[in-house]
Amino acid sequence: MNTQMTAIEMIGTVDDNRQIHLDQSLSIPPDTRVHLIIMYPVFDAIPETEWYRAAAQNPVFASLHDAAEDIYALTDGEPFDDNEK
Repeated sequence: MNTQMTAIEMIGTVDDNRQIHLDQSLSIPPDTRVHLIIMYPVFDAIPETEWYRAAAQNPVFASLHDAAEDIYALTDGEPFDDNEK
């Protein structure tokens, strides 16, 4: 069943409880189901150290601590010289 929908744009604020408070009242009947698209400003990027900490503690990478995964050595391969012509 396809439901025809219309769109309106409203501005609001998110409070300390992460609840949205609109600046104006809606002209939609009570108990009407709605679909929301929330747009908000981009906040400062997560610090690189926070990414490192999250990756180090993420269980998805736990298998990398297994000695069987340590298959390369510093003596493997050949050095690359970018200045070589």
